[in-house]
Amino acid sequence: MKKLFITAVFALGSLTAFAQVDEATEAQDPATETQEQATEAQDAATQAAAQDGFSEIAVEEVPEAVTSMIETNYPGATINKAHKNEENHFKVEVSLEDGTSGALIVDEEGNAVEQ
Repeated sequence: MKKLFITAVFALGSLTAFAQVDEATEAQDPATETQEQATEAQDAATQAAAQDGFSEIAVEEVPEAVTSMIETNYPGATINKAHKNEENHFKVEVSLEDGTSGALIVDEEGNAVEQ
């Protein structure tokens, strides 16, 4: 009977120790979690662009026709990133002054491309 009681105490003690470890891992810093989520989102966006056949290019490489189309249709917009595929289509990530953002897919002449 003594052995059964001692075994039960040890089992309960070990379960409690594991529970404390789980609580410590769950109580991460909120800033770290937010940073991890942002990194995961950025990685997902990069993979999605690569799967679409687009590869990232410098914003300066975007043709003048595309930048002027964005300036005309979206005054005050800022180009954050640009991607290009083999068909000379450009996927341009744009931020507007009101804080919204989105992506446009256009050809080298600034015409919208249906995907």
